[in-house]
Amino acid sequence: MRIVIAEDSALLRDGLVRMLEANGHEVVASVGDAAELVNVVGADEPDLVVLDVRMPPTHTDEGIRAALELRGRWPELAVLVLSQYVEENYASDLLSGDLGGIAYVLKDRITDVSDFLETVDRVGAGGTVIDPEVVSQLLARTRRREPLEDLSPREREVLALMAEGRSNVAIAEKLVVTQRAVEKHVKSIFQKLRLPPAETDHRRVLAVLRYLEAR
Repeated sequence: MRIVIAEDSALLRDGLVRMLEANGHEVVASVGDAAELVNVVGADEPDLVVLDVRMPPTHTDEGIRAALELRGRWPELAVLVLSQYVEENYASDLLSGDLGGIAYVLKDRITDVSDFLETVDRVGAGGTVIDPEVVSQLLARTRRREPLEDLSPREREVLALMAEGRSNVAIAEKLVVTQRAVEKHVKSIFQKLRLPPAETDHRRVLAVLRYLEAR
């Protein structure tokens, strides 16, 4: 495969280049920051990008933002993300879209050369590899997440009144607001609870069920 590596640690970057080239891959470019990575991918058209989550200048989310941009511009490009720790928010962003040709693994896994090379081959062929520790922490995060935590206090009031069976008109009268204001709150509730329009599911009922489950 033709591979581009983006890693700000020169030592790790050189080690990855040597490992991959020794096992039959062609490293067409090796860069130290996310901005240069995007330019290189556009010029060299690699099959796979191996990149770190945290890169210059802020060492926060440059790598993951670059990965999302690359997948948006080149959906067929395989992306293998390396992370020192499980970055829950960044992992969630990356794994919320098409998972074909995506890997998110901890850097500790690189020490097992055969395992890492297998990951490279699998992702390059369109497969998906998620580090078991990443899966474990994301599942734990899902379990501990309060379903209604994203709602504003007013939206919680509206949802509570919905649970009492009140219509939008009745809710508006109760809260002394306009019906249009209630409709905006209800729409926001549906969006925050991730209840898209559907022919078979009544979103109002589903929202109330979420409310009752969280009590």
